[in-house]
Amino acid sequence: MSISFLLELKNISKNFGGVRALHNVHLNLGYKEILAIVGDNGAGKSTLMKIISGAILPDSGNIFFEGKKVSIKSPQDSLGLGIQMCYQDLALINCLDIQSNLFMGREISRKFLGHIHFLDKKRMRHHSNEHLKSLGISIPYLHEKVGNLSGGQRQVIAISRAVYWGKKLIILDEPTAALGVQESGKVLDLIRTLTDKELSVIIISHNLQHVFSVADRVMVLRRGENAGDRIIKETDGDEVVKMITGAEFSDQEIHG
Repeated sequence: MSISFLLELKNISKNFGGVRALHNVHLNLGYKEILAIVGDNGAGKSTLMKIISGAILPDSGNIFFEGKKVSIKSPQDSLGLGIQMCYQDLALINCLDIQSNLFMGREISRKFLGHIHFLDKKRMRHHSNEHLKSLGISIPYLHEKVGNLSGGQRQVIAISRAVYWGKKLIILDEPTAALGVQESGKVLDLIRTLTDKELSVIIISHNLQHVFSVADRVMVLRRGENAGDRIIKETDGDEVVKMITGAEFSDQEIHG
């Protein structure tokens, strides 16, 4: 029997004290699919992604990955499944160079005298160079400190790190936020290539123009609940905005 979805979430709910963040949310993501999740601030987008990445636990609901029910109780569980999240703050260390940021927390070491460990910077530089080349990324000097890079270059490095460690699913939180038009274009070009690497992608974004330029499908959350799910080629910005704001219900009441 073929497996239709890489990831399925069923009836996911989460409360923070008396605040309901998510209520019976459903999500499915196909293999090599780019899914955009949109909604106003407080719609539950980040909470849902943190549940998938293991940063927080749901109060109820089930998660299925490659057709099997899984329990994601920590980021390590998520990473073990092949899921990697790239947060909006990028989590880069400005005073470290590119290769050190790519391998941060997972550094390659070598032994000296049989028991003393040293960082193997040569191997990390080689792997970093090969990985960036495979993504079509050209940054001449891997020893450049990340703090000296442009916003777009920093975002590309953060996404590249997520791709290096996330083998099946990459989650991107506002990947083009605060970037100019040209740098946003480069980041979007990179995102489009990820499915060629056999990856599935979830993007959280407020920029509908960017969503329509890269996503295969858009899912709308409103007040912690599913508000709609559309194939990009079968919808438009007006319909998505109506789902985000709830205006489609007002239209139905007026014309009903």
